[in-house]
Amino acid sequence: MTAPAADNRSPARRALDEHIAAEPPLPPLPVPAGASPVEAHLVRRVRRPVAVAGIVQNGVVRPIDPDVKLPELSRVIIVAAE
Repeated sequence: MTAPAADNRSPARRALDEHIAAEPPLPPLPVPAGASPVEAHLVRRVRRPVAVAGIVQNGVVRPIDPDVKLPELSRVIIVAAE
């Protein structure tokens, strides 16, 4: 646990900070009719894993099909091919 730092604010700044902290919170912003919640937008960004046939060469997993192009930071399940 860190020790609290000394309060080096000027008396005017301390009074301003206390005044700002005592103000009531702002009301929420108006939401237009028909707007979807933020969670609905976040769900669309989740990428599902992609299954690709591949092999392991020298400890490196490689897709068999050279035409497979994967987006950066994608989740891939390499299925062992015989």
